[in-house]
Formats: sequence, C-alpha cells, structure tokens
Amino acid sequence: MGSETTKKHQNESSTCIKCGVITLSDSRKSEKLDLSGKYISDEIKSRYILKSKKLIPDEEKDLIDTIEEMILEGIDVILTTGGTGLDTRDITVETVESLFEKKIDGFGEIFRAKSYEEIGSGALLSRATAGVYKKTIIFSMPGSPNAVKTGLNLIIDELPHFVHHVKK
Repeated sequence: MGSETTKKHQNESSTCIKCGVITLSDSRKSEKLDLSGKYISDEIKSRYILKSKKLIPDEEKDLIDTIEEMILEGIDVILTTGGTGLDTRDITVETVESLFEKKIDGFGEIFRAKSYEEIGSGALLSRATAGVYKKTIIFSMPGSPNAVKTGLNLIIDELPHFVHHVKK
C-alpha cells in the first residue's frame, strides 16, 4: 500500500532519527517496572537512535520540562507512554496538546480503531494523541504494554517519513 509520492518521500528520508522516550507514572518508580518504556526503547534502538529515556511522575511541569530538554538535545521524535487515561492524575494529553503547533489527528483515530479490533469498546477510554511542537513530533500512548505495541506498530516504519515532512 502507498502512493508513488509516499514512496519517493520515504526514499528521501533519513533513518538517522533521534528519539526520546518519556514514561509518565506515579506507580512505577524504577526502570525495571517500566515495561512499556522498555519496549519502546528496545524497538527504537533496533532501527533508530535512542538519545534519551526518562521516567517521570504525572506532573505537567515535569512533562513540559522533559520535552523542552529533549528538544534542546536535538531529538526528532518524542514517544510518551502513560497518563492518557481518564484518572484525575492523567495529564499527558492536556499537557502535550497545549504545546502542539499542529496536531496529527490520524494517529489517535487509527490507534483507537486498531485498539477496538483488539479489545472492544474499552478502546474508547484511550486518548492517544500526536502532534508537532518546535519541529519535533510527539506521540503519546497509553501506559499498557499492549497499547504501546499497537501504537508503535502504527508509526515505527514511518518515522523517517514523518520527520522528513516536519523538518521542511
């Protein structure tokens, strides 16, 4: 699947993509317990450059500060896991969307459609989102390992293509 233009853009895209991973969690206090962050990191390392990985509490200021630090490090793509649910402490979506200069609506839409195929109407609880901030792409996924696998499968092969367009 794909158009000739998409294939051309993919061929013009560099695979030298610098990525950062942020896990938001109040309950997972150690890297050992961060299964979703580990999965993302391992998948990124197998194809691209993992430049930074952080485990932070569900705090708006911590998230914004971490995103800003990663952008200063020259990171092209930031992948977050956790904090996308409906709990009072889930602040990821509101925080990142307040930063977005452009939103990538299709990510959340397709993520929920795929999740619905996998888990049924529980997919409605997901608020996965994506957008662009300061020429950096941010993908925010739920905290469960299965949700991260679903989300990453949607985007991992296309990261060079996404970055190609955002950096223009």
